[in-house]
Amino acid sequence: MTTDQSLESAATAAASGANATDHFIHDKSPYDAVRDTPKERVDLLAREVLDAVHATIRKHKVTYDEYNALKAWLIQVGQDGEWPLFLDVWVEHVVEDVATEHREGNKGSIEGPYYVPDAPEQGATGSVPMREGEGGTPLTWTGTVTSTDGTPLDGAKVELWHADADGFYSQFAPDIPEWNLRGSFTLGADGAFEIHTVQPAPYQIPTDGSCGKLIAAAGWHAWRPAHLHVKVSAPGHELLTAQLYFPGDEHNDDDIASAVKPELILDPKPAGDEATVEYSFVLDPVRG
Repeated sequence: MTTDQSLESAATAAASGANATDHFIHDKSPYDAVRDTPKERVDLLAREVLDAVHATIRKHKVTYDEYNALKAWLIQVGQDGEWPLFLDVWVEHVVEDVATEHREGNKGSIEGPYYVPDAPEQGATGSVPMREGEGGTPLTWTGTVTSTDGTPLDGAKVELWHADADGFYSQFAPDIPEWNLRGSFTLGADGAFEIHTVQPAPYQIPTDGSCGKLIAAAGWHAWRPAHLHVKVSAPGHELLTAQLYFPGDEHNDDDIASAVKPELILDPKPAGDEATVEYSFVLDPVRG
């Protein structure tokens, strides 16, 4: 990342975190899904999480100074609007593993904090909206969406979104068109799609807020490998959320979000000044 890009990232990271919180609150209804959770389940989960915290304090003889620093940091995470970033980077990959371990179809990965529903419809063949001269190698991606028995899924939808060449997402950073590099592709009876976009670049997660303070204090890096985000859906089938990665990226093996899986690495082929890639999806039917 260049110095200019680093300065731009530092200038917009806090706003990006706040936008992620606003979108999560607006787009999600998390309490509805667990409204009828038995008190025993809540008691079990809450107690085990707290027991794990207590065990860490006792094992490592945490001091009051360290405790108060943690308290101040937790407060600052909320004030910075970075809880979606923190949870999606360091927690979500385990939730995703548990939630999808039964599947026979494609592997998934984390959603991340920058998904926005209702991206513009492009049909089964089309291009994501992008600026004239959008940075990155042009990429043509073809594939199909089928059920686990091989049946093409008529009416399946592929939602695609990703960062630009500087690591910024539309609607979460200033001066980017609203739907830049975001599109929805609804497929026909053959379940086939052809998507035109650009290959994104690796980027650092925002580091000027509370998450950055944790990264610096722990001596970690903040890099995510280049990736495409997708949500793939079809009537009667489980929603697949995934990130697709590119071979040779130095951060595939040490992704800050621990979200890379071998099955999610693409195999693009050069085609002049462009690249082409084939990658298809198999969705699991909803269990009765």
